[in-house]
Amino acid sequence: MSNHPELNPTGGNEGSREKIIVRTSIIGIIANVFLAAFKAVVGLMTNSIAIVLDAVNNISDAGSSIITIIGTKLAGREPDKKHPFGYGRIEYLSAMIISVIVLYAGITSFVESVKQIIHPETPEYNAVSLVIVGVAVVVKILLGRYVKSVGEKVKSDSLINSGEDATLDSVISASTLVAAVIFMVFHVSLEAWLGAIISLVIIKSGIEMLRDTVSQILGERNDAELAKAIRATVLSFPDVQGAYDLVLNNYGPDTWNGSIHIEVPDTYSADQLDQLIREITMKVLREHHVILTAVGVYSVNTKDDEIIRAREKVREIVLSHEHVRQMHGFYLIKDKKAMRFDIVVSLDAKDRRAVYQEVVAQVQKAFPDYTLQVAMDTDFGEE
Repeated sequence: MSNHPELNPTGGNEGSREKIIVRTSIIGIIANVFLAAFKAVVGLMTNSIAIVLDAVNNISDAGSSIITIIGTKLAGREPDKKHPFGYGRIEYLSAMIISVIVLYAGITSFVESVKQIIHPETPEYNAVSLVIVGVAVVVKILLGRYVKSVGEKVKSDSLINSGEDATLDSVISASTLVAAVIFMVFHVSLEAWLGAIISLVIIKSGIEMLRDTVSQILGERNDAELAKAIRATVLSFPDVQGAYDLVLNNYGPDTWNGSIHIEVPDTYSADQLDQLIREITMKVLREHHVILTAVGVYSVNTKDDEIIRAREKVREIVLSHEHVRQMHGFYLIKDKKAMRFDIVVSLDAKDRRAVYQEVVAQVQKAFPDYTLQVAMDTDFGEE
């Protein structure tokens, strides 16, 4: 990432984003510590394993918020020689740790619930304990919605995961409340069985969170909407006849680097091209907060009608194949009998290499006197 202020897409907002995440996490820590204390007292007084486990879960939530703060602080470090693209991806690691904590909490709760099923203990609920648990449900619902909404606003997976976890906790607390009412009215203890069911839901949620976070760390395809918007911006320049091969690399929430190829007329001079690329780079940065670290160039034949007709014939052959999504970068040199172009073969193709070879063979058959240079590309934003 460049440290130049004009090339820092998050520059002025990064500090405020970090402050929002830290402030939200601190609110979560305070709320969860108070809830854990109240629930622990109620759980021990009423001999309720479900409420005690709920209190432990609140402590794990507070720990998750601490991890979020640490991860956000580390992610905000300036780029250095060892990590020139910054430390933004640490936020994904902190989100993964929170996912593991949720998964662990679910497994622990399930084990304790099974023990309680095998060796049941009679709970002793009272009106005060039910009121406290009821208040806890309301607080958790509000906290979960608040934390998740802030996480979505600032694009923090750690906060989103914490918010979802808090929402699950409110379901747990509500379930213990229902189980308590059933016991007081019908004298039937269901809380251990209910705890086991809820634990399975938490385990499922933890696995899903972990899967999504690992997927982001591995590297997912381009954001389709962002890629579409960037291409539209690049194509807004009159002399750009095509925009292809957009690759976006994510180095943390809202931190993107990328590269793209453009088609321009073969009449363009070096100084015109340099100015055009600079203007494209700055406009994409200004409108989409993406740094284009490279803008490649395809030259388009514009001075020979025979070549233009040849290009259309090749395009017709190439696009007749079901799994070929696009042809670009076409250029023909008549005196050298050379032709070059790129084709985008869909990831849905059973054998992409076979599709490529078939296309090349058909074009070669149509132009037997020409030497072909054909590259197979991938659309990284393919739906």
